[in-house]
Amino acid sequence: MHYENDENYFRGYEWWLMKEAKKRNPNITLIGLPWAFPGWIGHEKSWPYDFPDVTAKYVVSWIVGAKQYHDLDIHYIGIWNEKKYDLNYIKVLRDTLDRVGFSHIAIIAADGYKPDDWQIASDMLAEPLLFDLIDVIGAHYPGTETVMDALKTGKALWASEDFSTYNDDVGGGCWARLLNQNYVNGRMTATISWNLLASYYEKLPFGRDGLMTAQEPWSGNYVVESPIWTTAHTTQFTQPGWSYLQTVGHLKSGGSYVALTDRRGNLTVVIETMTHNDSVCIRPPLPPYDVTPCNVTFYLKGSFASISQLQVWRTKFDFKTNKHVFLQKLDSVKVSDGFFTLGLDVDEVYTLSTITTAQKGTHPDPPPSAPFPKLYEDDFNVRNPSFTEAPHFADQTGVFEYFKNLTDPGPHVYTLRQVVTQRPVTWATDANQAISIIGDYSWRNMVVTSDVFIEKPDTGGVFIAARADRGGSNVQGCRGVFFWVFADGTYRVTRDLMGKSVLAEGKSGTSSSIWYTLSLAVKERNATVTLDGTRLWDGGVDWVPKYGWAAIGTASFELAQFDNFSVVAE
Repeated sequence: MHYENDENYFRGYEWWLMKEAKKRNPNITLIGLPWAFPGWIGHEKSWPYDFPDVTAKYVVSWIVGAKQYHDLDIHYIGIWNEKKYDLNYIKVLRDTLDRVGFSHIAIIAADGYKPDDWQIASDMLAEPLLFDLIDVIGAHYPGTETVMDALKTGKALWASEDFSTYNDDVGGGCWARLLNQNYVNGRMTATISWNLLASYYEKLPFGRDGLMTAQEPWSGNYVVESPIWTTAHTTQFTQPGWSYLQTVGHLKSGGSYVALTDRRGNLTVVIETMTHNDSVCIRPPLPPYDVTPCNVTFYLKGSFASISQLQVWRTKFDFKTNKHVFLQKLDSVKVSDGFFTLGLDVDEVYTLSTITTAQKGTHPDPPPSAPFPKLYEDDFNVRNPSFTEAPHFADQTGVFEYFKNLTDPGPHVYTLRQVVTQRPVTWATDANQAISIIGDYSWRNMVVTSDVFIEKPDTGGVFIAARADRGGSNVQGCRGVFFWVFADGTYRVTRDLMGKSVLAEGKSGTSSSIWYTLSLAVKERNATVTLDGTRLWDGGVDWVPKYGWAAIGTASFELAQFDNFSVVAE
């Protein structure tokens, strides 16, 4: 819903991703958490709570659309990622959910980050209405620790965002430790990784901070990283709805163990012995501790006393040789007289379970890794696109979508259009300009060309750029070489996205509602800009980044179109 009357439940990749996940596990739990809101929610203010009925309707409409158009059931809904919550809004959200038949959808709050990660628990104890409205208390990056007030509530506790760590083998060790110790230390019954797949340019913030890597759609290359296999030690042997046993804890020689059951006789035990330096996460700091090899004995009592054997799966991180073993099936262990003993080395993960259907998934060998093509062109002539976004463009602010231009009888019927016309209510500090990057961060010399169409009269503007050096939550400070043209008949060349560090400016004769062809050539410390083949300026570009992506964008949140994009890099 880019605009208040604009209900579209087919934008983006998230619908496809959720449906693909559900195909693989029909019992998967789906959770929604707003990170930002469209600008119309705030009525000119960067705050979503002044009109709680409007915000609640927007969120609940998304839930309705998920079911109506994609047969996706959302099980939990959050408030606002790592931002202050509002009691009145939560109440309105609960009422709105109930009114449309979604009383079964639980509310999770407040998805806070330090120092406010668990603050809502204290507020719930002090405010009975808030206590009744919240079903799950979620905290981000809690470092496996909770607080007494959270435990006193008796509510389910989640690490509702965690990991966010470079997915090398130390990252795999981090994830193995978190999955166990979030419950052992903090009684958190869910741990959610941000993010799922590292499918974005690696030089953007939090590069490769996903459970696996698939960041080269042009080559098809992907890497199943070690966090996938440490995940499987839990997820192949449990399902949503299983319960942790209270007999969990730390091993005397270091490491931890947890036990879970489906309450129908099945038992899964997960053990990790990750050493400190081989399991450090990006946040928070990890206090020092020691792990040494040991033998451990487990006693099965009560309803588990009759178990005679357990399936055994093992992961061994070997950081000396880098010859790791991931999710290896071993011989089953015999349970004699209700107990068994296991020898543990450091940097290992074991799963022992009555579940016999677990398996280590397989995948075909991926295509070899390859850099982004040095010659890339896109005319956006896609009549029925599978997704709303063009491939390889990565929107950092604004939204660039395929567009069918019914008013153009000529060569620009199918274009790429920036469609956000009002600054969103953002989570991070966003730029005031819309920008989408593409290419290879290591590019230095390149020629960027695009046809452009300014739709906003008088004050509208668009740009193409080279050596754009940052994005994500750092996009406001993006630098590079930016070539702008404006509807008031001027052009500008700047070193920055904000347009403040000017290299050149002058008359261009450009206006709105006319197609122009822009070209920007950057070679070493020089740049040349042309408009419809006519050179407007060339000169030195000192004090700009040495490398970066190509980019397109707009001078504000405004409608504008792009066509026949190309980049040629040396």
